[in-house]
Amino acid sequence: MTEQTFIPGKDAALEDSIAKFQQKLAVLGFNIEEASWLNPVPNVWSVHVRDKDCPQCFANGKGGSKKAALASALGEYFERLSTNYFFSDYYLGQDIANGDFVHYPSEKWFPIEDEDNLPEGILDDFLLAYFDPEGELTPELLVDLQSGNDERGIVAMPYVRQSDQKTVYIPQSIIANLYVSNGMSAGNTQYEARVQGLSEVFERYVKNKIIAEAISLPRIPDQVIAQYPSIRASIQKLEQEGFPILSYDASLGGKYPVICVILLNPNNGTCFASFGAHPNFQVAFERTVTELLQGRSLKDLDVFTPPSFNNDDVAEHANLETHFIDSSGLISWDLFKENADYDFVHWDFSGNTHEEYDNLMDIFAAESKEVYIMDYNHLDVYACRIIVPSMSDIYPADDLIYANNNMGMDWREILLDLPHFHHDKDTYRELLDQFDEDGIDDATRVREFIGIVPPPKSGWTTLRVGELKSMLYLALGDLDAALDWANWTYNMNGSVFTAERANYYRCLISSMELFLDDNRDPQQYRAVFEKMYGTAAVDFAWRAIQGDNPFYDLIADDERLQKFEAHQKLLTAYAKLQKAKRENWH
Repeated sequence: MTEQTFIPGKDAALEDSIAKFQQKLAVLGFNIEEASWLNPVPNVWSVHVRDKDCPQCFANGKGGSKKAALASALGEYFERLSTNYFFSDYYLGQDIANGDFVHYPSEKWFPIEDEDNLPEGILDDFLLAYFDPEGELTPELLVDLQSGNDERGIVAMPYVRQSDQKTVYIPQSIIANLYVSNGMSAGNTQYEARVQGLSEVFERYVKNKIIAEAISLPRIPDQVIAQYPSIRASIQKLEQEGFPILSYDASLGGKYPVICVILLNPNNGTCFASFGAHPNFQVAFERTVTELLQGRSLKDLDVFTPPSFNNDDVAEHANLETHFIDSSGLISWDLFKENADYDFVHWDFSGNTHEEYDNLMDIFAAESKEVYIMDYNHLDVYACRIIVPSMSDIYPADDLIYANNNMGMDWREILLDLPHFHHDKDTYRELLDQFDEDGIDDATRVREFIGIVPPPKSGWTTLRVGELKSMLYLALGDLDAALDWANWTYNMNGSVFTAERANYYRCLISSMELFLDDNRDPQQYRAVFEKMYGTAAVDFAWRAIQGDNPFYDLIADDERLQKFEAHQKLLTAYAKLQKAKRENWH
Protein backbone atom coordinates (compact mmCIF):
# COMPACT_ATOMS: atom_id res chain seq x y z
CA MET A 1 0.00 0.00 0.00
CA THR A 2 1.26 3.46 -0.86
CA GLU A 3 1.30 6.01 1.91
CA GLN A 4 -1.93 8.01 2.35
CA THR A 5 -1.80 11.60 3.56
CA PHE A 6 -5.05 13.30 4.52
CA ILE A 7 -5.17 17.01 5.39
CA PRO A 8 -8.10 19.06 6.73
CA GLY A 9 -10.43 20.49 4.07
CA LYS A 10 -9.64 17.83 1.44
CA ASP A 11 -11.94 14.93 0.54
CA ALA A 12 -9.15 12.65 -0.76
CA ALA A 13 -5.60 11.68 0.15
CA LEU A 14 -2.95 13.97 -1.35
CA GLU A 15 -1.32 11.02 -3.15
CA ASP A 16 -4.64 10.10 -4.80
CA SER A 17 -5.34 13.69 -5.86
CA ILE A 18 -1.86 14.12 -7.38
CA ALA A 19 -2.00 10.78 -9.24
CA LYS A 20 -5.51 11.52 -10.56
CA PHE A 21 -4.65 15.05 -11.70
CA GLN A 22 -1.39 13.99 -13.39
CA GLN A 23 -2.98 11.05 -15.16
CA LYS A 24 -5.90 13.14 -16.46
CA LEU A 25 -3.57 15.90 -17.73
CA ALA A 26 -1.53 13.31 -19.61
CA VAL A 27 -4.70 11.85 -21.20
CA LEU A 28 -5.80 15.34 -22.27
CA GLY A 29 -2.41 15.84 -23.92
CA PHE A 30 -0.93 18.46 -21.57
CA ASN A 31 2.79 18.13 -20.99
CA ILE A 32 3.18 19.46 -17.45
CA GLU A 33 6.50 20.13 -15.75
CA GLU A 34 7.30 21.23 -12.20
CA ALA A 35 9.34 24.28 -13.16
CA SER A 36 10.46 25.52 -9.75
CA TRP A 37 10.17 24.57 -6.08
CA LEU A 38 10.67 26.73 -2.99
CA ASN A 39 10.87 25.74 0.68
CA PRO A 40 12.24 28.86 2.42
CA VAL A 41 11.15 27.96 5.96
CA PRO A 42 9.87 24.75 7.61
CA ASN A 43 6.34 23.61 6.58
CA VAL A 44 6.06 26.21 3.79
CA TRP A 45 6.32 24.84 0.25
CA SER A 46 5.42 26.35 -3.10
CA VAL A 47 5.71 25.10 -6.66
CA HIS A 48 5.26 26.57 -10.15
CA VAL A 49 3.93 24.13 -12.79
CA ARG A 50 3.53 24.86 -16.49
CA ASP A 51 2.80 23.29 -19.85
CA LYS A 52 6.13 22.68 -21.64
CA ASP A 53 4.42 23.27 -24.98
CA CYS A 54 2.53 26.44 -24.00
CA PRO A 55 4.04 28.51 -21.18
CA GLN A 56 0.90 30.72 -21.03
CA CYS A 57 -0.69 27.78 -19.22
CA PHE A 58 0.79 27.71 -15.72
CA ALA A 59 -0.29 27.48 -12.09
CA ASN A 60 1.17 27.95 -8.62
CA GLY A 61 0.56 25.83 -5.55
CA LYS A 62 1.36 26.22 -1.88
CA GLY A 63 1.05 24.07 1.21
CA GLY A 64 2.49 22.89 4.47
CA SER A 65 4.24 19.97 2.72
CA LYS A 66 5.68 19.20 -0.71
CA LYS A 67 2.72 16.97 -1.60
CA ALA A 68 0.18 19.53 -0.40
CA ALA A 69 1.82 22.19 -2.59
CA LEU A 70 1.85 19.94 -5.67
CA ALA A 71 -1.79 18.91 -5.17
CA SER A 72 -2.64 22.61 -4.79
CA ALA A 73 -0.81 23.56 -8.02
CA LEU A 74 -2.39 20.76 -10.05
CA GLY A 75 -5.79 21.68 -8.63
CA GLU A 76 -5.27 25.29 -9.68
CA TYR A 77 -4.19 24.08 -13.13
CA PHE A 78 -7.48 22.18 -13.53
CA GLU A 79 -9.44 25.13 -12.20
CA ARG A 80 -7.88 27.36 -14.88
CA LEU A 81 -8.28 24.79 -17.66
CA SER A 82 -11.90 24.02 -16.74
CA THR A 83 -12.92 27.67 -16.56
CA ASN A 84 -10.95 28.61 -19.74
CA TYR A 85 -9.09 31.16 -17.61
CA PHE A 86 -5.78 30.51 -19.39
CA PHE A 87 -7.39 31.78 -22.60
CA SER A 88 -9.51 34.66 -21.33
CA ASP A 89 -7.12 37.42 -22.47
CA TYR A 90 -6.66 36.14 -26.01
CA TYR A 91 -8.32 36.25 -29.39
CA LEU A 92 -9.08 32.66 -30.43
CA GLY A 93 -9.41 33.28 -34.19
CA GLN A 94 -12.19 33.12 -36.71
CA ASP A 95 -12.45 29.33 -36.94
CA ILE A 96 -13.33 29.09 -33.25
CA ALA A 97 -15.40 32.30 -33.35
CA ASN A 98 -17.65 30.69 -35.96
CA GLY A 99 -17.50 27.13 -34.60
CA ASP A 100 -20.32 25.15 -33.03
CA PHE A 101 -19.36 26.78 -29.70
CA VAL A 102 -16.62 29.19 -28.63
CA HIS A 103 -16.45 28.59 -24.86
CA TYR A 104 -18.79 25.72 -23.86
CA PRO A 105 -21.52 23.62 -25.48
CA SER A 106 -24.01 25.14 -23.01
CA GLU A 107 -23.29 28.77 -23.99
CA LYS A 108 -26.12 30.85 -25.41
CA TRP A 109 -25.81 33.49 -28.13
CA PHE A 110 -27.98 36.60 -28.11
CA PRO A 111 -28.06 38.30 -31.52
CA ILE A 112 -27.54 42.08 -31.50
CA GLU A 113 -30.64 43.54 -33.12
CA ASP A 114 -30.51 46.99 -31.54
CA GLU A 115 -27.33 49.03 -31.12
CA ASP A 116 -28.48 50.72 -27.92
CA ASN A 117 -30.43 48.14 -25.94
CA LEU A 118 -29.33 44.80 -24.56
CA PRO A 119 -31.13 41.73 -25.95
CA GLU A 120 -33.92 40.15 -23.90
CA GLY A 121 -32.96 37.19 -21.74
CA ILE A 122 -29.47 38.36 -20.71
CA LEU A 123 -28.90 38.62 -16.93
CA ASP A 124 -31.69 38.86 -14.34
CA ASP A 125 -33.28 42.05 -12.99
CA PHE A 126 -30.88 42.23 -10.05
CA LEU A 127 -27.79 41.83 -12.25
CA LEU A 128 -29.05 44.29 -14.86
CA ALA A 129 -29.50 46.92 -12.15
CA TYR A 130 -26.12 46.05 -10.66
CA PHE A 131 -24.01 46.04 -13.85
CA ASP A 132 -25.89 48.80 -15.67
CA PRO A 133 -27.39 51.22 -13.11
CA GLU A 134 -27.41 54.17 -15.55
CA GLY A 135 -28.56 52.23 -18.60
CA GLU A 136 -25.28 52.95 -20.40
CA LEU A 137 -24.31 49.40 -21.40
CA THR A 138 -24.64 48.86 -25.13
CA PRO A 139 -24.51 45.43 -26.77
CA GLU A 140 -21.10 46.08 -28.38
CA LEU A 141 -19.57 46.39 -24.90
CA LEU A 142 -20.64 42.81 -24.16
CA VAL A 143 -19.05 41.18 -27.22
CA ASP A 144 -16.39 38.81 -25.91
CA LEU A 145 -12.70 39.36 -26.68
CA GLN A 146 -12.10 35.65 -27.42
CA SER A 147 -14.46 35.47 -30.40
CA GLY A 148 -14.76 39.16 -31.24
CA ASN A 149 -17.77 37.99 -33.23
CA ASP A 150 -20.27 40.84 -33.06
CA GLU A 151 -22.14 39.40 -36.06
CA ARG A 152 -22.96 36.32 -33.99
CA GLY A 153 -23.87 38.48 -31.00
CA ILE A 154 -23.27 38.33 -27.26
CA VAL A 155 -22.24 34.99 -25.79
CA ALA A 156 -23.45 34.26 -22.26
CA MET A 157 -22.87 31.41 -19.82
CA PRO A 158 -25.48 29.53 -17.75
CA TYR A 159 -24.98 30.30 -14.05
CA VAL A 160 -27.27 28.85 -11.39
CA ARG A 161 -28.67 31.43 -8.95
CA GLN A 162 -28.35 29.67 -5.61
CA SER A 163 -31.31 31.34 -3.91
CA ASP A 164 -33.81 29.55 -6.18
CA GLN A 165 -31.67 27.29 -8.46
CA LYS A 166 -32.79 29.23 -11.58
CA THR A 167 -30.42 29.48 -14.57
CA VAL A 168 -29.29 33.02 -15.42
CA TYR A 169 -27.26 33.84 -18.54
CA ILE A 170 -24.26 36.06 -17.73
CA PRO A 171 -22.23 37.44 -20.67
CA GLN A 172 -18.69 36.08 -20.92
CA SER A 173 -17.51 39.68 -21.37
CA ILE A 174 -18.74 40.66 -17.89
CA ILE A 175 -17.10 37.63 -16.26
CA ALA A 176 -13.73 38.22 -17.96
CA ASN A 177 -13.71 41.99 -17.40
CA LEU A 178 -14.85 42.20 -13.78
CA TYR A 179 -14.18 38.87 -12.03
CA VAL A 180 -10.95 37.59 -13.67
CA SER A 181 -9.77 34.62 -11.52
CA ASN A 182 -11.75 35.32 -8.34
CA GLY A 183 -14.07 32.55 -7.10
CA MET A 184 -12.67 29.81 -9.35
CA SER A 185 -11.87 26.43 -7.88
CA ALA A 186 -11.30 22.74 -8.58
CA GLY A 187 -11.44 19.89 -6.09
CA ASN A 188 -11.87 16.21 -5.36
CA THR A 189 -15.63 16.70 -4.86
CA GLN A 190 -18.24 19.32 -5.64
CA TYR A 191 -18.47 20.62 -2.10
CA GLU A 192 -14.72 20.67 -1.50
CA ALA A 193 -14.26 22.85 -4.59
CA ARG A 194 -17.21 25.10 -3.76
CA VAL A 195 -15.91 25.65 -0.22
CA GLN A 196 -12.56 26.66 -1.68
CA GLY A 197 -14.19 29.05 -4.20
CA LEU A 198 -16.43 30.66 -1.57
CA SER A 199 -13.49 30.95 0.85
CA GLU A 200 -11.52 32.82 -1.81
CA VAL A 201 -14.42 35.25 -2.29
CA PHE A 202 -14.49 35.97 1.45
CA GLU A 203 -10.71 36.28 1.63
CA ARG A 204 -10.54 38.97 -1.05
CA TYR A 205 -13.67 40.80 0.08
CA VAL A 206 -12.56 41.00 3.71
CA LYS A 207 -8.98 41.86 2.71
CA ASN A 208 -10.23 44.81 0.63
CA LYS A 209 -12.57 45.93 3.40
CA ILE A 210 -9.85 45.83 6.07
CA ILE A 211 -7.28 47.62 3.89
CA ALA A 212 -9.70 50.23 2.49
CA GLU A 213 -11.29 51.06 5.86
CA ALA A 214 -7.98 50.88 7.80
CA ILE A 215 -9.57 48.51 10.32
CA SER A 216 -7.47 47.67 13.40
CA LEU A 217 -7.33 43.91 13.89
CA PRO A 218 -7.05 41.81 17.08
CA ARG A 219 -3.89 39.73 17.50
CA ILE A 220 -4.20 35.94 17.68
CA PRO A 221 -3.07 35.14 21.26
CA ASP A 222 0.19 33.18 21.68
CA GLN A 223 -1.62 30.36 23.45
CA VAL A 224 -3.87 29.91 20.40
CA ILE A 225 -0.90 29.92 17.99
CA ALA A 226 0.74 27.28 20.23
CA GLN A 227 -2.15 24.91 19.36
CA TYR A 228 -0.78 24.76 15.78
CA PRO A 229 2.88 23.70 16.20
CA SER A 230 3.73 23.41 12.48
CA ILE A 231 2.44 26.94 11.79
CA ARG A 232 4.27 28.24 14.85
CA ALA A 233 7.52 26.65 13.58
CA SER A 234 7.20 28.49 10.23
CA ILE A 235 6.58 31.80 12.01
CA GLN A 236 9.51 31.28 14.40
CA LYS A 237 11.89 30.58 11.50
CA LEU A 238 10.82 33.80 9.73
CA GLU A 239 11.37 35.75 12.94
CA GLN A 240 14.83 34.19 13.38
CA GLU A 241 15.64 35.36 9.85
CA GLY A 242 14.84 38.91 10.93
CA PHE A 243 11.22 39.28 9.82
CA PRO A 244 8.82 40.02 12.71
CA ILE A 245 5.43 38.34 12.12
CA LEU A 246 2.07 39.66 13.37
CA SER A 247 -0.85 37.20 13.27
CA TYR A 248 -4.38 38.63 13.31
CA ASP A 249 -7.95 37.39 13.46
CA ALA A 250 -9.54 39.01 10.37
CA SER A 251 -13.02 37.57 10.98
CA LEU A 252 -14.39 41.02 11.96
CA GLY A 253 -15.87 39.68 15.19
CA GLY A 254 -16.33 36.04 14.17
CA LYS A 255 -18.38 36.91 11.08
CA TYR A 256 -16.05 35.71 8.29
CA PRO A 257 -13.56 32.78 8.15
CA VAL A 258 -10.50 34.94 7.45
CA ILE A 259 -6.99 35.29 8.95
CA CYS A 260 -4.37 38.00 8.30
CA VAL A 261 -0.63 37.57 8.82
CA ILE A 262 1.72 40.51 8.35
CA LEU A 263 5.44 40.30 7.76
CA LEU A 264 7.54 43.32 8.75
CA ASN A 265 10.86 43.96 7.03
CA PRO A 266 12.96 46.20 9.31
CA ASN A 267 15.77 46.21 6.72
CA ASN A 268 13.86 48.64 4.53
CA GLY A 269 10.85 49.64 6.66
CA THR A 270 8.27 47.80 4.55
CA CYS A 271 5.55 45.28 5.30
CA PHE A 272 3.53 42.65 3.48
CA ALA A 273 -0.01 41.60 4.40
CA SER A 274 -1.16 38.07 3.60
CA PHE A 275 -4.79 36.93 3.94
CA GLY A 276 -6.26 33.43 3.92
CA ALA A 277 -9.73 31.99 4.35
CA HIS A 278 -11.31 28.59 5.06
CA PRO A 279 -14.12 27.41 7.39
CA ASN A 280 -11.46 25.63 9.46
CA PHE A 281 -9.36 28.07 11.56
CA GLN A 282 -6.20 25.96 11.26
CA VAL A 283 -6.50 25.59 7.46
CA ALA A 284 -7.09 29.33 7.06
CA PHE A 285 -4.10 30.14 9.31
CA GLU A 286 -1.79 27.74 7.46
CA ARG A 287 -2.95 29.11 4.10
CA THR A 288 -2.18 32.65 5.19
CA VAL A 289 1.36 31.77 6.27
CA THR A 290 2.11 29.71 3.15
CA GLU A 291 0.64 32.50 0.95
CA LEU A 292 3.19 34.85 2.52
CA LEU A 293 5.98 32.92 0.81
CA GLN A 294 4.27 31.48 -2.28
CA GLY A 295 6.77 31.80 -5.11
CA ARG A 296 9.15 33.80 -2.90
CA SER A 297 12.42 33.01 -1.22
CA LEU A 298 13.54 35.01 1.82
CA LYS A 299 15.59 37.32 -0.41
CA ASP A 300 12.41 38.30 -2.33
CA LEU A 301 10.87 40.00 0.70
CA ASP A 302 12.23 43.49 0.05
CA VAL A 303 9.87 44.51 -2.77
CA PHE A 304 6.95 45.73 -0.67
CA THR A 305 5.94 49.20 0.48
CA PRO A 306 6.13 50.95 3.85
CA PRO A 307 2.89 51.35 5.83
CA SER A 308 1.18 54.71 5.37
CA PHE A 309 -0.64 57.24 7.55
CA ASN A 310 -2.54 58.52 4.49
CA ASN A 311 -5.68 56.40 4.58
CA ASP A 312 -7.10 58.04 1.45
CA ASP A 313 -4.17 56.71 -0.59
CA VAL A 314 -4.59 53.29 1.01
CA ALA A 315 -8.31 53.18 0.13
CA GLU A 316 -7.85 54.08 -3.55
CA HIS A 317 -9.15 51.47 -5.98
CA ALA A 318 -5.80 51.32 -7.79
CA ASN A 319 -4.12 50.37 -4.51
CA LEU A 320 -6.66 47.59 -3.90
CA GLU A 321 -6.05 46.30 -7.45
CA THR A 322 -2.31 46.16 -6.67
CA HIS A 323 -3.11 44.04 -3.62
CA PHE A 324 -5.12 41.67 -5.83
CA ILE A 325 -2.29 41.36 -8.36
CA ASP A 326 0.71 40.77 -6.07
CA SER A 327 -0.12 42.02 -2.54
CA SER A 328 2.49 44.78 -2.82
CA GLY A 329 0.09 47.71 -2.23
CA LEU A 330 -0.03 50.13 0.69
CA ILE A 331 -1.55 49.28 4.06
CA SER A 332 -2.37 51.66 6.88
CA TRP A 333 -0.41 51.95 10.12
CA ASP A 334 -3.87 51.89 11.77
CA LEU A 335 -4.21 48.17 11.07
CA PHE A 336 -1.59 47.59 13.79
CA LYS A 337 -3.13 49.74 16.57
CA GLU A 338 -3.00 48.19 20.06
CA ASN A 339 -6.69 48.91 20.60
CA ALA A 340 -8.35 46.75 17.95
CA ASP A 341 -11.74 47.55 16.39
CA TYR A 342 -12.91 43.99 17.13
CA ASP A 343 -12.32 41.41 19.87
CA PHE A 344 -10.42 38.22 19.03
CA VAL A 345 -12.69 35.27 18.16
CA HIS A 346 -11.35 31.70 17.84
CA TRP A 347 -13.98 31.07 15.20
CA ASP A 348 -14.97 27.74 13.65
CA PHE A 349 -17.18 27.21 10.57
CA SER A 350 -15.88 23.69 9.95
CA GLY A 351 -17.52 20.32 9.42
CA ASN A 352 -17.51 17.93 6.46
CA THR A 353 -17.25 19.79 3.15
CA HIS A 354 -21.03 19.78 2.59
CA GLU A 355 -21.58 21.29 6.05
CA GLU A 356 -18.84 23.84 5.43
CA TYR A 357 -20.51 24.84 2.17
CA ASP A 358 -23.82 25.34 3.97
CA ASN A 359 -22.10 27.36 6.72
CA LEU A 360 -20.48 29.69 4.18
CA MET A 361 -23.71 30.08 2.19
CA ASP A 362 -25.47 31.06 5.43
CA ILE A 363 -23.08 34.04 5.75
CA PHE A 364 -24.02 35.25 2.24
CA ALA A 365 -27.72 34.71 2.99
CA ALA A 366 -27.44 36.75 6.20
CA GLU A 367 -26.10 39.63 4.09
CA SER A 368 -28.74 39.14 1.35
CA LYS A 369 -26.07 38.44 -1.28
CA GLU A 370 -26.99 36.49 -4.41
CA VAL A 371 -24.50 33.73 -5.31
CA TYR A 372 -24.23 32.47 -8.91
CA ILE A 373 -22.35 29.25 -9.71
CA MET A 374 -21.32 27.56 -12.95
CA ASP A 375 -20.12 23.95 -12.62
CA TYR A 376 -17.67 22.18 -14.92
CA ASN A 377 -17.08 18.41 -15.16
CA HIS A 378 -15.82 18.04 -18.72
CA LEU A 379 -12.24 17.24 -17.64
CA ASP A 380 -13.43 14.57 -15.16
CA VAL A 381 -12.40 16.87 -12.33
CA TYR A 382 -15.06 18.88 -10.57
CA ALA A 383 -14.52 22.65 -10.97
CA CYS A 384 -16.67 25.71 -10.52
CA ARG A 385 -16.75 29.45 -10.91
CA ILE A 386 -18.59 31.47 -8.26
CA ILE A 387 -19.78 35.04 -8.70
CA VAL A 388 -21.11 37.12 -5.82
CA PRO A 389 -21.88 40.59 -7.18
CA SER A 390 -20.65 43.40 -4.89
CA MET A 391 -18.43 40.93 -3.00
CA SER A 392 -16.35 39.06 -5.55
CA ASP A 393 -15.83 41.83 -8.12
CA ILE A 394 -12.17 42.62 -8.73
CA TYR A 395 -12.90 45.59 -11.01
CA PRO A 396 -15.80 48.07 -10.84
CA ALA A 397 -18.79 47.63 -13.16
CA ASP A 398 -18.04 50.86 -15.06
CA ASP A 399 -14.84 49.21 -16.38
CA LEU A 400 -17.22 47.62 -18.90
CA ILE A 401 -17.64 51.13 -20.32
CA TYR A 402 -14.25 52.75 -19.69
CA ALA A 403 -11.70 49.90 -19.64
CA ASN A 404 -13.30 47.03 -21.54
CA ASN A 405 -10.94 44.23 -22.59
CA ASN A 406 -12.59 44.16 -26.03
CA MET A 407 -11.61 47.77 -26.87
CA GLY A 408 -8.89 46.59 -29.25
CA MET A 409 -11.11 44.25 -31.30
CA ASP A 410 -11.63 46.69 -34.17
CA TRP A 411 -7.94 47.60 -34.19
CA ARG A 412 -6.50 44.09 -34.42
CA GLU A 413 -6.48 43.65 -38.18
CA ILE A 414 -4.97 47.03 -39.00
CA LEU A 415 -2.31 46.95 -36.26
CA LEU A 416 -1.15 43.48 -37.31
CA ASP A 417 -0.91 44.72 -40.89
CA LEU A 418 1.08 47.92 -40.11
CA PRO A 419 4.56 46.34 -40.33
CA HIS A 420 3.86 45.47 -44.00
CA PHE A 421 4.36 49.26 -44.41
CA HIS A 422 2.17 50.48 -47.25
CA HIS A 423 3.36 54.14 -47.15
CA ASP A 424 -0.28 55.01 -46.46
CA LYS A 425 -0.03 58.41 -44.75
CA ASP A 426 -3.79 58.97 -44.60
CA THR A 427 -4.25 55.75 -42.62
CA TYR A 428 -1.42 56.66 -40.23
CA ARG A 429 -2.97 60.07 -39.55
CA GLU A 430 -6.38 58.50 -38.99
CA LEU A 431 -4.92 55.98 -36.54
CA LEU A 432 -3.21 58.71 -34.51
CA ASP A 433 -6.43 60.73 -34.41
CA GLN A 434 -8.43 57.65 -33.45
CA PHE A 435 -6.10 56.76 -30.55
CA ASP A 436 -6.73 60.21 -29.11
CA GLU A 437 -10.45 60.22 -29.89
CA ASP A 438 -10.95 56.84 -28.21
CA GLY A 439 -8.89 58.02 -25.23
CA ILE A 440 -6.63 54.96 -25.34
CA ASP A 441 -3.96 55.12 -22.67
CA ASP A 442 -0.45 55.57 -24.13
CA ALA A 443 0.90 52.95 -21.69
CA THR A 444 -1.49 50.24 -22.99
CA ARG A 445 0.42 47.17 -24.16
CA VAL A 446 -0.63 46.50 -27.73
CA ARG A 447 -0.44 42.70 -27.33
CA GLU A 448 -3.01 42.89 -24.50
CA PHE A 449 -5.07 45.47 -26.40
CA ILE A 450 -5.55 43.12 -29.36
CA GLY A 451 -5.36 39.83 -27.42
CA ILE A 452 -2.32 38.11 -28.93
CA VAL A 453 0.59 36.05 -27.60
CA PRO A 454 3.67 37.80 -29.00
CA PRO A 455 6.80 36.06 -30.27
CA PRO A 456 9.19 36.00 -27.27
CA LYS A 457 11.78 38.81 -27.35
CA SER A 458 10.16 40.46 -30.40
CA GLY A 459 9.04 44.09 -30.52
CA TRP A 460 5.42 42.94 -30.02
CA THR A 461 6.28 41.79 -26.48
CA THR A 462 6.87 45.29 -25.12
CA LEU A 463 5.11 47.48 -27.71
CA ARG A 464 2.89 50.13 -26.10
CA VAL A 465 0.50 52.58 -27.76
CA GLY A 466 2.97 55.44 -27.08
CA GLU A 467 5.73 53.57 -28.93
CA LEU A 468 3.36 52.92 -31.82
CA LYS A 469 2.72 56.68 -31.96
CA SER A 470 6.45 57.28 -32.35
CA MET A 471 6.53 54.84 -35.29
CA LEU A 472 3.43 56.39 -36.90
CA TYR A 473 4.83 59.93 -36.64
CA LEU A 474 8.07 58.64 -38.16
CA ALA A 475 6.05 57.13 -41.02
CA LEU A 476 4.46 60.57 -41.53
CA GLY A 477 7.88 62.25 -41.55
CA ASP A 478 7.06 64.28 -38.42
CA LEU A 479 10.45 63.92 -36.72
CA ASP A 480 9.71 66.31 -33.84
CA ALA A 481 6.68 64.31 -32.66
CA ALA A 482 8.42 61.00 -33.41
CA LEU A 483 11.38 62.10 -31.23
CA ASP A 484 9.10 63.09 -28.34
CA TRP A 485 7.39 59.70 -28.41
CA ALA A 486 10.69 57.84 -28.87
CA ASN A 487 11.99 59.53 -25.69
CA TRP A 488 8.74 58.64 -23.93
CA THR A 489 9.18 55.03 -25.08
CA TYR A 490 12.77 54.73 -23.91
CA ASN A 491 11.93 56.23 -20.51
CA MET A 492 8.87 54.02 -20.15
CA ASN A 493 10.19 50.73 -21.49
CA GLY A 494 14.00 50.91 -21.58
CA SER A 495 14.30 48.68 -18.53
CA VAL A 496 12.23 45.87 -20.09
CA PHE A 497 13.59 46.09 -23.64
CA THR A 498 15.95 43.46 -24.99
CA ALA A 499 19.52 44.78 -25.22
CA GLU A 500 19.08 44.95 -28.99
CA ARG A 501 15.89 47.03 -28.84
CA ALA A 502 17.29 49.37 -26.18
CA ASN A 503 20.32 49.93 -28.41
CA TYR A 504 18.05 50.61 -31.40
CA TYR A 505 16.13 53.27 -29.47
CA ARG A 506 19.31 54.99 -28.31
CA CYS A 507 20.41 54.99 -31.94
CA LEU A 508 17.03 56.24 -33.21
CA ILE A 509 16.83 59.09 -30.67
CA SER A 510 20.37 60.29 -31.39
CA SER A 511 19.77 59.95 -35.12
CA MET A 512 16.56 62.00 -35.07
CA GLU A 513 18.30 64.71 -33.04
CA LEU A 514 21.05 64.72 -35.67
CA PHE A 515 18.68 64.90 -38.66
CA LEU A 516 16.69 67.70 -36.97
CA ASP A 517 19.87 69.82 -36.62
CA ASP A 518 20.15 72.07 -39.67
CA ASN A 519 23.76 72.87 -38.88
CA ARG A 520 25.05 69.31 -39.12
CA ASP A 521 25.47 66.89 -42.02
CA PRO A 522 24.41 63.40 -40.87
CA GLN A 523 26.90 61.69 -43.20
CA GLN A 524 29.75 63.20 -41.17
CA TYR A 525 28.59 61.14 -38.18
CA ARG A 526 27.61 57.86 -39.82
CA ALA A 527 30.88 56.06 -39.15
CA VAL A 528 30.92 56.82 -35.42
CA PHE A 529 27.22 56.01 -35.12
CA GLU A 530 27.92 52.58 -36.65
CA LYS A 531 30.76 52.03 -34.18
CA MET A 532 28.48 53.05 -31.27
CA TYR A 533 25.21 51.36 -32.27
CA GLY A 534 26.15 48.80 -34.93
CA THR A 535 25.53 48.94 -38.68
CA ALA A 536 22.14 47.17 -38.58
CA ALA A 537 20.56 49.58 -36.07
CA VAL A 538 21.92 52.67 -37.85
CA ASP A 539 20.76 51.36 -41.20
CA PHE A 540 17.19 50.71 -39.99
CA ALA A 541 16.92 53.98 -38.06
CA TRP A 542 18.31 56.18 -40.83
CA ARG A 543 16.15 54.58 -43.50
CA ALA A 544 13.08 55.04 -41.26
CA ILE A 545 13.97 58.71 -40.75
CA GLN A 546 14.20 59.10 -44.54
CA GLY A 547 10.76 57.60 -45.12
CA ASP A 548 11.26 53.83 -45.05
CA ASN A 549 9.60 51.24 -42.73
CA PRO A 550 9.69 52.47 -39.10
CA PHE A 551 8.05 49.36 -37.57
CA TYR A 552 11.21 47.94 -36.04
CA ASP A 553 11.19 44.20 -35.19
CA LEU A 554 7.42 43.77 -35.61
CA ILE A 555 6.16 40.74 -37.56
CA ALA A 556 3.29 41.58 -39.91
CA ASP A 557 0.33 39.19 -40.11
CA ASP A 558 -3.44 38.97 -40.48
CA GLU A 559 -6.08 37.84 -37.98
CA ARG A 560 -5.27 34.18 -38.59
CA LEU A 561 -1.96 34.88 -36.75
CA GLN A 562 -0.20 32.06 -38.63
CA LYS A 563 3.21 33.71 -38.16
CA PHE A 564 2.76 34.06 -34.40
CA GLU A 565 4.07 30.68 -33.26
CA ALA A 566 3.48 31.26 -29.54
CA HIS A 567 -0.14 32.24 -30.29
CA GLN A 568 -0.57 29.09 -32.39
CA LYS A 569 0.66 27.00 -29.43
CA LEU A 570 -2.02 28.60 -27.28
CA LEU A 571 -4.67 27.72 -29.90
CA THR A 572 -3.33 24.14 -30.01
CA ALA A 573 -3.78 23.91 -26.24
CA TYR A 574 -7.31 25.30 -26.56
CA ALA A 575 -8.12 22.72 -29.25
CA LYS A 576 -7.36 19.95 -26.70
CA LEU A 577 -9.93 21.50 -24.36
CA GLN A 578 -12.52 21.92 -27.10
CA LYS A 579 -12.14 18.22 -27.93
CA ALA A 580 -12.72 17.27 -24.27
CA LYS A 581 -15.83 19.48 -24.14
CA ARG A 582 -17.27 17.90 -27.28
CA GLU A 583 -16.70 14.38 -25.95
CA ASN A 584 -17.50 14.86 -22.29
CA TRP A 585 -19.91 17.75 -21.72
CA HIS A 586 -22.75 16.91 -19.35
